[in-house]
Amino acid sequence: MATPGSPAGSAPTGGSPPRDAAPGLSWSGSVDLGPGPLHRPTSVAALQALVGRSDRIRALGTRHSFSQVAASDADLVSLERIPARIEIDTARRRVWLGAQVRYGELALALDEAGLALPTMGSLPHISVGGASATGTHGSGDAQRSLASSVRGLEMVTADGELRRYSREEHPAVFDGLVLSLGTLGIVTALELDLVPAFSVRQAVYLDLPADRMDDAGIGAVLSSAYSVSLFHRWDGAAAQVWVKQAVSAPATDPLPETWHGARRAPGPVHPAPGMPPTFCTDQSGEPGPSFERLPHFRMEFTPSSGEEIQSEYFVPREQAGSALAAVCTLGERIRPLLHVSEVRSLAADDLWLSPAHDRVSACLHFTWRRDPEAVVALLPEIEEALAPFAPRPHWAKVFTTDPEDVRAQYPRLEDFRALREELDPRRVLRNDYVDRLLGP
Repeated sequence: MATPGSPAGSAPTGGSPPRDAAPGLSWSGSVDLGPGPLHRPTSVAALQALVGRSDRIRALGTRHSFSQVAASDADLVSLERIPARIEIDTARRRVWLGAQVRYGELALALDEAGLALPTMGSLPHISVGGASATGTHGSGDAQRSLASSVRGLEMVTADGELRRYSREEHPAVFDGLVLSLGTLGIVTALELDLVPAFSVRQAVYLDLPADRMDDAGIGAVLSSAYSVSLFHRWDGAAAQVWVKQAVSAPATDPLPETWHGARRAPGPVHPAPGMPPTFCTDQSGEPGPSFERLPHFRMEFTPSSGEEIQSEYFVPREQAGSALAAVCTLGERIRPLLHVSEVRSLAADDLWLSPAHDRVSACLHFTWRRDPEAVVALLPEIEEALAPFAPRPHWAKVFTTDPEDVRAQYPRLEDFRALREELDPRRVLRNDYVDRLLGP
């Protein structure tokens, strides 16, 4: 196959971009990103020159990953000093933006233009480029991963060229390019599909009965609003149900006091027991812009101190209750290590390395206390319990699944490996993590 994509600019020459001695740690402090150096170019041309002369280099986003997906024992680069772009095409409902732009910043700009993203993740603090590359997602039976909104991208490939790709011009490979774990090129800009701005209202319900936690019951709950999240403690019930309902303004009908047997919370709550709800988005039931309701946490606050580790597994949506029941047998082991657990749903997509590839999914999420040894010791037991459900781990979170079992879950993996061989035959953009999971 011929190398797809047209060069938007050949590799320039020039001096070294600014750099730090070492990149330090991830946002949570749980991942050592490597010895560095960390480069901070101030232009795309400087990035091209850097990549073109590098033997090995990896790009960092907002450092919200909990796995080693972005770490490297060689050079690293951040795009944070390259001037960000947000170019909105209101007529076609599209936007071109810099990969380093954060979702919260983008959502504000789109709202002023009467547009919105169809979905958002729990945190609006993450960058569009990093979230798209790793399969980060929001929630909703009809909502696909964040990367599914990408219809075009620009990236610096391993030879230092700036190439542009689009879904229309490169349909044979585009679904392999978008979610690539940073192994095909350093994405500098993306084009996203948008929707007209819309309103959402949110309420939280408490104590979903245990008899609603089977496959049919969880399916009914997850499909009952635009976005639904269940927070639980692996004891057979759900302590909280966060219901995010798309509405036409003004919404005159009040939200019900019960939802699938759960009762409405008398006031705002935080997903984690004992934490103040100050950092959380509005739960009053009053309609507001979608970007102020779809995330769980508000952009103006840092929702956590970072003292945590995260894991997540995607299983078939229709087996969510059975998968939960299987893991509940480990509840006594899980709870002492757990901050909070969440179940969300996600529509299927076509992206080759997406954990929701060709499968409507339920996402079983764990936010652990920062005790790496204990967490890593427990994860094989959780993964064994989930094995009958063909779990796909989130690439940017912690798991211990055998790499061969991970690779077996992705029917387009060989196509992806062929694309990687074509775009980066020298493995300039590799690291040990992706080599181990995808194969060298």
